[in-house]
Amino acid sequence: MSLPNCPKCSSIYVYEDGELLVCPECGYEFTKESLKEEGLVVKDANGNILKDGDSVVVIKDLKVKGSSSTIKVGTKVKNIRLCEGDHNIDCKVPGIGAMKLKSQFVKKA
Repeated sequence: MSLPNCPKCSSIYVYEDGELLVCPECGYEFTKESLKEEGLVVKDANGNILKDGDSVVVIKDLKVKGSSSTIKVGTKVKNIRLCEGDHNIDCKVPGIGAMKLKSQFVKKA
């Protein structure tokens, strides 16, 4: 059976300690039941919980891999979709196109 990633820091090194699941990197303790209740929880750079359909603003210049273009600070991205993984926001960036962003580089608009 595969253990889930840490919901706080997304670490893959979660281990079981009795009934609890423990993340050795950030020290967060949680249960499997709490994950089922919460579902996918994605937080922005300020700790606000994001949902599908929200609008976010980029807080840092982001270079687009494989391209010479960058996403500038203050770019507003509308109608985001949340997904699993390291880059947990799927969206269409104006002037760039469809891509995935990390939630730590955006804030809720």
